[in-house]
Amino acid sequence: QVQLVESGGGLVRAGGSLRLSCAASGRTITDPLGWFRQAPGKEREFVASCNRSGYLSYYTNSVKGRFFISRDNAKNTVYLQMNSLKPEDTALYYCAAIKNWPDDPLDTWGQGTLVTVSS
Repeated sequence: QVQLVESGGGLVRAGGSLRLSCAASGRTITDPLGWFRQAPGKEREFVASCNRSGYLSYYTNSVKGRFFISRDNAKNTVYLQMNSLKPEDTALYYCAAIKNWPDDPLDTWGQGTLVTVSS
């Protein structure tokens, strides 16, 4: 059973940047990996995903050109670089392995990391 631990969230002003990390343990992750988020009062939504090599990525429209996903397979870790943050990016961010490319996750989640963007 894989365990996922997200980190790197925080409070940032609009226009700022954050880098999220998700470390996996329990097994080596060879699956595509993705990031998801859940804003207050809303359902969890897909944000970004990348394949095993990290060369192929996919983004939801609202973050294209601002967010960038990457992974370090040696560290069993996936990252999300978030630039030009907006208040609407405020959410609890989760990572997950991808069951069906590009945005269908395996139902194993960490505790998430909270990102709050102030205007």
